[in-house]
Amino acid sequence: MTSEIISKYLSNEASEQEVQALFDWIEASDENKNQFIKAKKIWALTTLSSDLSIETAPVIQMQPKNKIRQYVQYAAIFLVFLGLGTTIFLLNKTTENPKEIVLELGDGRLEYLSGKAQTALLNDKGELIAKKFPNEIVYFGKVADQKVIYNTLSVPYGKRFKLKLSDGTIVSLNSGTSLRYPEQFGLNGNRDVYLTGEAFFEVAKDKMHPFIVHANQADIEVLGTTFNVSAYPENPTVNSTLIEGSIRMSEAANSTNVILLEPNQMATWQNNSKKLAVKEVDPAFYVAWTKGELAFKDTPFSIIAKIIQRTYDVEIINENSDLAKQNFTGTIKISESSVENILDLLKRDTPFNYSIDQKTITITNPR
Repeated sequence: MTSEIISKYLSNEASEQEVQALFDWIEASDENKNQFIKAKKIWALTTLSSDLSIETAPVIQMQPKNKIRQYVQYAAIFLVFLGLGTTIFLLNKTTENPKEIVLELGDGRLEYLSGKAQTALLNDKGELIAKKFPNEIVYFGKVADQKVIYNTLSVPYGKRFKLKLSDGTIVSLNSGTSLRYPEQFGLNGNRDVYLTGEAFFEVAKDKMHPFIVHANQADIEVLGTTFNVSAYPENPTVNSTLIEGSIRMSEAANSTNVILLEPNQMATWQNNSKKLAVKEVDPAFYVAWTKGELAFKDTPFSIIAKIIQRTYDVEIINENSDLAKQNFTGTIKISESSVENILDLLKRDTPFNYSIDQKTITITNPR
């Protein structure tokens, strides 16, 4: 295997045939695998040194002079460890949110979707399964039911991503969201996906194969429709808002505990009481995030703070009791607003002070 093909692969410039040939070569022997890891280390360090002047210069300038060398050293180690794969990532995943979009393949391999180039995903036969773009993955085809392989896509705070599943269903994933889904749906049976976080679904119609979203303790079943599901693990509820079509939301452990939704309705599952409720809503409010907006309607600040944390990848500590009791209404364009802009806007209604230390925001009483 030539170093040229390895270099092209690491730079996301290799063709489908070259990628498959590289994978075959890596799996052929431990020696090849070790050689590839060594080449990946060298590539990572070379990339870091060439990018330091552009990407990390502001950070270095903020450090005391005697810490500059230490910072560069740690940055290099981190980048190399990131490239080594599953073990290092899993050891750190429980203590810190990853800052890149991570695709975990069915065989346990991890891919970090940070490259700008288009790449291809092939199966063990060299057949095209999906095309990966900077902000989207598009899947193709179906397989026999016993050959269904599940992938998991995890989107960190501060980012969003889009999937087109192999049946044509389009899924938009919000910040802090994870979706487990079939690489290719089976020829028979249901179309099952598993959601943690928030996603907007545009489900391809297929009456013979119901599409089911498993979200915490609730299941949402559809035949073909558009709807939003919010199921963040820190929230005591699962909300499903229907835009068009029809869906059925039920308790995962008891399918007889069920509610049918019509457009412009939202179903809410209460984790503690095991109850389902439905109400009329303006769906535009609940899908504003898919258009790059944050929409609030008489929303408590505690909820707004969680949304800001996920959207901008920050931590908010609120020590202002008056602010904690306030509700707010409004719409904010994410691309045009910083966290400071939003906080300054909220201060007009309820005075408070805040300080920012790196990514931690502390809100206190006004002086």
